[in-house]
Amino acid sequence: MKNFLPTNKSEMKYRGWDELDFILVSGDAYVDHPSFGTAIISRYLESRGYRVGILPQPRWQDSRDFTKLGRPRLAFLVTAGNLDSMVNHYTVAKRKRQKDEYSPGGKIGFRPDRATIIYSQKIRETYGDIPIILGGIEASLRRLAHYDYWENRVRPSLLVDSGADLIIYGMGERAIGEVADALQGGLNIKDIIYVNGTVFKTSNLQQAYQPIVLPSYQEVKISKKKFAESFFIQYQNNDSFQGKTLVEPTNNLFIVQNPPAIPLSQKEIDEIYSFPYMRNYHPYYENLGGVPAIKEVRFSITSHRGCFGGCNFCSLSFHQGRVIQSRSQESILKEIEELIHLPDFKGYIHDVGGPTANFYHPACIKQVERGPCSKRQCLFPHPCHNLNANHSDFLELLRKIRQIPEVKKVFIRSGIRYDYLLADQNDDFFEELCVHHVSGQLKVAPEHVSNEVLEKMGKPGKEVYTQFVKKYFEINKKHHLKHYLVPYFMSSHPGSNLKAAIELAEYVRDMGYNPEQVQDFYPTPGTLSTVMYYTELDPRNLKKVYVPKSPHEKAMQRALIQYRRPENYSLVREALLKAGRSDLIGYGKKCLIHQRENE
Repeated sequence: MKNFLPTNKSEMKYRGWDELDFILVSGDAYVDHPSFGTAIISRYLESRGYRVGILPQPRWQDSRDFTKLGRPRLAFLVTAGNLDSMVNHYTVAKRKRQKDEYSPGGKIGFRPDRATIIYSQKIRETYGDIPIILGGIEASLRRLAHYDYWENRVRPSLLVDSGADLIIYGMGERAIGEVADALQGGLNIKDIIYVNGTVFKTSNLQQAYQPIVLPSYQEVKISKKKFAESFFIQYQNNDSFQGKTLVEPTNNLFIVQNPPAIPLSQKEIDEIYSFPYMRNYHPYYENLGGVPAIKEVRFSITSHRGCFGGCNFCSLSFHQGRVIQSRSQESILKEIEELIHLPDFKGYIHDVGGPTANFYHPACIKQVERGPCSKRQCLFPHPCHNLNANHSDFLELLRKIRQIPEVKKVFIRSGIRYDYLLADQNDDFFEELCVHHVSGQLKVAPEHVSNEVLEKMGKPGKEVYTQFVKKYFEINKKHHLKHYLVPYFMSSHPGSNLKAAIELAEYVRDMGYNPEQVQDFYPTPGTLSTVMYYTELDPRNLKKVYVPKSPHEKAMQRALIQYRRPENYSLVREALLKAGRSDLIGYGKKCLIHQRENE
């Protein structure tokens, strides 16, 4: 019977269960939709015959909520939710956010800071020596020593602070299946040390198979150079085909990271998206205002996982891997058939994509057979000669969706990588993208225009974006369309000084666009850019990197991009004078701001 998994004893009784095998504790409200990790992992375990209950957003101030489902027979599974709990709570300026899209009514206060740690500690306090397994993005990106922006220090592996037994990192289905079967077979959690895609702690280095021993936690927390070196080794071993076992000595323990899990086959990933999801939040939340996060994904389709884009400020490749895992067209079309029968479906598919929409297949055959290159990127600094940039399979999929009578429009909101699009020798996809899949404006992410900054970002040079813009408007003109481009820009990324920020402001001026939103670089665990921010070194070559860190300089860089706003005048003027660019103050066509009287 299709229904939500139990969240209380009465729902367990309804299923005829008096005990659960696993209890999944989540920092998010319970949404049974395949865009939510909690739903996927719980449904995956259910498909293997395990009884799973969901404990969403338990009150952490005491232990009562942690006992409402009883003691699980095998283990507690803990996740902070779809977002890192600190990112969920704080802006880049470290100010408390006013909304939580993953909580009832969008209200804050339903989860603690560092949710994974707090939940694990509370479980340990309540149940003693019960297996605790961590997963989700918060655990995945904090699996070894990591820079914590909010405390401005290097913290140890999450296993140390949480007291948990195991971390499942990356896409966790394969690993949780192996771990669950091992526990079911009677194996002690401390003996489950062989599963790819997991991290465990041990006092015996002999339990690590042919490891690379990283600098210790004690070394990386005091030496920024050691920290950068360690992270780059991790970055180069984030591949299931070639990745080695990594060991990080920490106090009197060894934190052991097994190689990443083997990517799922198409048959396996198709099965995952065929589970009996309710595709909505639990009815409990209806009177609380629902769960806002469902709105963006309710009528969206995940076509694949993984990303070979290589953006240094993004943790996706560190979490999901670079090898694309694609669903079959049949699987996607079947899911759409389910969507069109939902009572509130209006004929619009909001998105068909993944981390990057047009990465629908692996970058090249080699990645499928031997994994991605450890020392080369697929697109940076230029597209690899082995890159398969043919979009015909994705185009075929979109055409089939458009032919479904109930579907009025199919949008692509998860982003287009424009350098990959340009690498395709055939313009068919580009043209049909403009004609059929853009709603007035196409959002793209050049992020910056200074080539020095773009190099630190791992993004293509300015000239590539310029080429894309030219071609985009040529296609729109050819088809008599009046579509616009909405570029996203990032301020204060490592490598960006005031000169680079002014170069970006001049570009904004010349294109006649006034950005409504500007994202300051946010140093989160698991990215090369975060390592640059903390160490002021480029981990790829250990060369010095300029990093804007003071709140005032960050404010100036952000104001330059939005120089048209009156409230930014003083900051823009200060930045221009400081950079020796008073020529941009005045009444000429190229000036960013006017000269005010008395100034």
